[in-house]
Amino acid sequence: MPRLTLDLTNEEETILKKRAKKNFLDLKEQAEDIIRRSCLSYKKRGRGVPKIKIDDKLVGIFSRDARGRKRK
Repeated sequence: MPRLTLDLTNEEETILKKRAKKNFLDLKEQAEDIIRRSCLSYKKRGRGVPKIKIDDKLVGIFSRDARGRKRK
């Protein structure tokens, strides 16, 4: 199994320990769980939003994709 080293500040470590305690995990298990969930969500959404092919480069530069929640 490959190893991964993380450099955390004291504040980040404190937050992670608090979250681990809430989930009845230790620090290492909590970090593994966060990474595992991140990989699963990345796998579900694929490799990004497919780009729309636009012939005119200026239209592509000055137009935006509609992303996120729609306004009410």
